[in-house]
Amino acid sequence: MNRVVITGMGAVTPVGNNTAEFWNSIKGGVCGIDFITKFDTDDLKVKIAAEVKGFDPLEYFEGKSELRKTDLFVQYAVAAAAQAAKDSGISGTVPQERLGVYVGSGIGGISTFADETIKLHERGPSRVSPHFIPQMIGNMASGVIAIKHKAKGPCLPVVTACATSTHAIGEAFRAIKFGYADACFAGGAEAAITPLAVAGFTNCMALSTKNDPARASIPFDKERDGFVMGEGSGILILEEYEHAKARGAHIYAEVCGYGNTCDAYHVTAPDPEAEGGARALRLALDEAEITSYEKLYINAHGTGTPLNDKSETLVIKKALGVTAAKAAYISSTKSMTGHMLGAAGAAEAIVCALALENGIIPPTIGYKVPDPECDLNYVPGKALEMAAECAVSLSLGFGGHNACIALKKAQ
Repeated sequence: MNRVVITGMGAVTPVGNNTAEFWNSIKGGVCGIDFITKFDTDDLKVKIAAEVKGFDPLEYFEGKSELRKTDLFVQYAVAAAAQAAKDSGISGTVPQERLGVYVGSGIGGISTFADETIKLHERGPSRVSPHFIPQMIGNMASGVIAIKHKAKGPCLPVVTACATSTHAIGEAFRAIKFGYADACFAGGAEAAITPLAVAGFTNCMALSTKNDPARASIPFDKERDGFVMGEGSGILILEEYEHAKARGAHIYAEVCGYGNTCDAYHVTAPDPEAEGGARALRLALDEAEITSYEKLYINAHGTGTPLNDKSETLVIKKALGVTAAKAAYISSTKSMTGHMLGAAGAAEAIVCALALENGIIPPTIGYKVPDPECDLNYVPGKALEMAAECAVSLSLGFGGHNACIALKKAQ
């Protein structure tokens, strides 16, 4: 079986449109949440989100005619993939048939869907765009990335709601580990800050209704009342270790374990017993052969919903044991980025890799009021200098989907 390493990363996020900007914001505790600028929120109960700012897709596309054929979530994915490829230097080093793409989206082209539905209703079927279907469907991020980078190996989207891009990274890890590819683009993208999506998430009581950017996304805080929508993309280049070593690639971290389970409990609520999430975390730790937790960093799913954070605390306790769980360093970077939905896990995997490389544990910002049911070390307020040896990124999605990847510091 092959070893798998991370050799490139790209990010388009609410706190930075490349990996360096993103990491500097994360370790500095910068909040990317503010009042929505994309549309009028007068009729909406929720008026804040974590929007991507200052993004220019023409840096990554050949012209406006190409842009008109792609939804924003694809544009984010293409940009992050281009950054990751450049960072890695992977282009031309892998046979096309051995280069894969595992990039998903939790929701896909919802903006395109809403716009074309309005057009159908107001102007008739003849006015619906011929590009409607390929703009909307969730596999198109992986498809367009494959086209642009001539990746003819395994190519799959993943759609597991908020666990999407953690699963995508895990499946790419397995493809390389078991010899189906030499390198893969892996991650996710989302662009769902739209009136329809905000209304839908609000009405299912998932979003914070505080409309206070500083106190809305507050994972593990007793006063949490929901998550804040985010958007963007995170893409990583996963590569077979010997191949990366032979070409002198920079190795950020090694991917060593992956857990994939389902609660099989409820379409939106986590299992209060936390068995599925704990098993996913345990599977990733066991595959990675991580047995000591003194230098472990956990990037928690940490959405800021009352049920998730309580359940996730129990997940960590059941997987590690209570004593070890209390000693672990845990943070939710969603306190800064909001919840990037299908892109969240990949952005958080980037955080884990850079935390290991730089010896810095990012904070959970906005945390003020302790919750007796969330009683672990969530690194509140400010980043810590700590030379972690391993890290896990945990994602828990609607439908009961649980995903966890385990990383080790590059040797």
